[in-house]
Amino acid sequence: MTAAENVCYTLINVQSDSEPPSEVSLKTDLEKGEIKAKTEALKKVIIMILNGEKLPGLLMTIIRFVLPLQDHTIKKLLLVFWEIVPKTTPDGKLLQEMILVCDAYRKDLQHPNEFIRGSTLRFLCKLKESELLEPLMPAIRACLEHRHSYVRRNAVLAIYTIYRNFEHLIPDAPELIHDFLVNEKDASCKRNAFMMLIHADQDRALDYLSTCIDQVHTFGDILQLVIVELIYKVCHANPSERARFIRCIYNLLQSSSPAVKYEAAGTLVTLSSAPTAIKAAAQCYIDLIIKESDNNVKLIVLDRLIELKEHPTHERVLQDLVMDILRVLSTPDLEVRKKTLQLALDLVSSRNVEELVIVLKKEVIKTNNVTEHEDTDKYRQLLVRTLHSCSVRFPDMAANVIPVLMEFLSDTNEAAAADVLEFVREAIQRFDNLRPLVIEKMLEVIHAIKTVKIYRGALWILGEYCSTKEDIQSVMTEVRRSLGEIPIVENEIKKETGELKPEDEVSAAPAQKLVTEMGTYVTQSALSSSRPSKKEEDRCLFFRPPLRGFLMDGDFYVAASLATTLTKVALRYVAIVPDKKKQNSFVAEAMLIMVTVLHLGKSSLPKKPITDDDVDRISLCLKVLSECSPLMNDIFNKECRKSLSHMLTVRLEEEKLSQKKESEKRNVTVQADDPISFMQLMAKNEMTSKEDQFQLSLLAAMGNTQRKEAADPLASKLNKVTQLTGFSDPVYAEAYVHVNQYDIVLDVLVVNQTSDTLQNCTLELATLGDLKLVEKPSPLTLAPHDFANIKANVKVASTENGIIFGNIVYDVSGAASDRNCVVLSDIHIDIMDYIQPASCTDAEFRQMWAEFEWENKVTVNTNITDLNEYLQHILKSTNMKCLTPEKALSGFCGFMAANLYARSIFGEDALANVSIEKPIHQGPDASVNGHIRIRAKSQGMALSLGDKINLSQKKATV
Repeated sequence: MTAAENVCYTLINVQSDSEPPSEVSLKTDLEKGEIKAKTEALKKVIIMILNGEKLPGLLMTIIRFVLPLQDHTIKKLLLVFWEIVPKTTPDGKLLQEMILVCDAYRKDLQHPNEFIRGSTLRFLCKLKESELLEPLMPAIRACLEHRHSYVRRNAVLAIYTIYRNFEHLIPDAPELIHDFLVNEKDASCKRNAFMMLIHADQDRALDYLSTCIDQVHTFGDILQLVIVELIYKVCHANPSERARFIRCIYNLLQSSSPAVKYEAAGTLVTLSSAPTAIKAAAQCYIDLIIKESDNNVKLIVLDRLIELKEHPTHERVLQDLVMDILRVLSTPDLEVRKKTLQLALDLVSSRNVEELVIVLKKEVIKTNNVTEHEDTDKYRQLLVRTLHSCSVRFPDMAANVIPVLMEFLSDTNEAAAADVLEFVREAIQRFDNLRPLVIEKMLEVIHAIKTVKIYRGALWILGEYCSTKEDIQSVMTEVRRSLGEIPIVENEIKKETGELKPEDEVSAAPAQKLVTEMGTYVTQSALSSSRPSKKEEDRCLFFRPPLRGFLMDGDFYVAASLATTLTKVALRYVAIVPDKKKQNSFVAEAMLIMVTVLHLGKSSLPKKPITDDDVDRISLCLKVLSECSPLMNDIFNKECRKSLSHMLTVRLEEEKLSQKKESEKRNVTVQADDPISFMQLMAKNEMTSKEDQFQLSLLAAMGNTQRKEAADPLASKLNKVTQLTGFSDPVYAEAYVHVNQYDIVLDVLVVNQTSDTLQNCTLELATLGDLKLVEKPSPLTLAPHDFANIKANVKVASTENGIIFGNIVYDVSGAASDRNCVVLSDIHIDIMDYIQPASCTDAEFRQMWAEFEWENKVTVNTNITDLNEYLQHILKSTNMKCLTPEKALSGFCGFMAANLYARSIFGEDALANVSIEKPIHQGPDASVNGHIRIRAKSQGMALSLGDKINLSQKKATV
């Protein structure tokens, strides 16, 4: 173990602004002070030693005046002091004073107070000097028979660490602990003893387990966890032992401890691929998700279920548990519900889709009845999208789903209603048999739609798919009902001047029952011949028909949609009805509606006037209806539907392609010349077919969060090594920069390239940006041509570019000169380590684009000459995902526009819009030019992403 790995197990929080005391005042307090003064002085000594001070003159003072004290606080502080104080001379020999300390340890191990005994035993686990431990061995052994369990369990840990580090001090430790385990009753003591046997003498641990395997379910949870670990390791190394222990694992699935159940289920999956085992493990996971209140636990266990599903042979077993998985939807957390719905959708089959749809329909109805919560609307959206996917994959279910979902077109949440509308549009196009049902339901709910965007979509569906005479007339009736009395301008002017007669306004507002000041009921009508009051005006506005309300608000895009719808149904009516008089009457009515809307748009009544685009559209529709040519009939009634059909086909192909890629990933390809493994003929050390789950968990806890890196932590290390000093510097340093989720670990290799001993060699670091150094690295001594590793932790608070800089300072042994210093190169923390590609819908992208206040506009400056190549280069450099479909980017027209999206691990969103062109007049070798606009919620994110794009725009030339 190198000097840099001289680990301190106790972390102490210190105020950095406190003034360090002098050694003389500390010595005085330690010698002559009261207990309280000695305690404070000892604390200051500990802090100073942690900060790199040596203080050799105080060691004997503490031994003489502080060590004999019996105060418990002093005892605890002394254990920390002896842990961190240097115990050897520069040449590596034990200090003479430590013999006195060793005697004090021995007395504490025989102390009548069990806390002092136990804490001393815990401290001995941290000692690395065998000379100090050797005289204490009889006292440590005696502690195994102490009456208090706290002492006994710490004695086991002390014996374990001593046996592991210095086996010659206690060679019979496994036998001693096995005998102790057989006679022990306390659960924590048994757990520590059993854990030691697992690592020190596995055969003895198995012998003990075989004697009590039928009683395992009665043990405490801490011992059960260790037993699960042993069974996993034994069966992993020797598969023939599986049959011996699998029943024990099954029993542990029924444990009262959630942690034991989780580990037992994970172990069972790795030991057996039998359907019964997989089903038992999955059922155990589902029970854990439902019973655990912590959402993080739910998400972790859901991930394990998703991992199970990815195995081809396990998916069939999990399909039978879809209804059990849906019980998790009772959890209010949106992220848990999202993962659950996605898992259920992946597992659904023709056997259980009907049950799934019934449950989802109930959930949708339930969201309508509950009091509004911030996540209710989002959950409803998720349910709608899941039902949509079910209906696309299983068309027979669409007829059951549509009536329930169409009720939500009138929902106040536009996002959920938009999802329903998209689903209805796809269903009516794909399933001809459902068209009458959809049209009927649409005509029922259209008057209740509250948002203009949904109303436009509903009008489009009615105009596109109404094909019978009755449906077309129903559409016209509904339009007239939604517009109210026409001409609109005259009607509105009459309302304002109060000239409307009661019989003219009967349809405008129903009578209302009101309560007078006396408490009696009266019926009041909104009809009045006098000038209405402000309240009455507001009420008239409130009872205004929906379509007229949208027009009066100045939203004339819906008028353009209405004109297109009326044109389509009128042309279709002319084709269906042979009676010329009825044809002219219907077309004239449609034209009258368009003209009155145009008149309203040009008047001053609406809040905003009609736009020129909408005027052009309505005028075009009037011209088409006046001519009724066959060409226009084809364009209006066939081309729109073809475009929709083409879009849906492309989307379906993309989904199939992504599913195919996913299934190809899951399928393990076996080559023709792969060796065949016969389990019976394999040696123990060749069983590498399965990953060691416990080892993976340990690596993940140590910082290797990515599965690929956890499986082979050394594989990608060399790519992240940064050289900090030159090869000719007296001290060479290089750092491995490992980025975890919220912190950065710098593993710095320091090499002494001189022939001198370097003392107090210290790595001094500072940060720039939203980074913070967690702790100051400890100084160390480097022998000639020696090397050491120093670890430093840096906390990260947000997604911003950060710089770590500093130097290495050291003293040369025997030299009289000042401290020497080597300046380190800067370490630039790459923002890309925190940004991951993500996807969102067009509506969500537009909403975020409007909301985000920070924008960074980057001018394109590149040597790349191809538009597509430049876009791919930007995607690769920024870890962003292109939301614009590939079909929209294909071909060459001299310019390109694409939307990009990514999320940081801190939950920050980053949007970008690439608008680029290639000037054709400048020749084929002209570079791409244009702009990239970046939008983010935080300034740092927008600036950092812009800097990254600027740095990586140009393609490296070889």
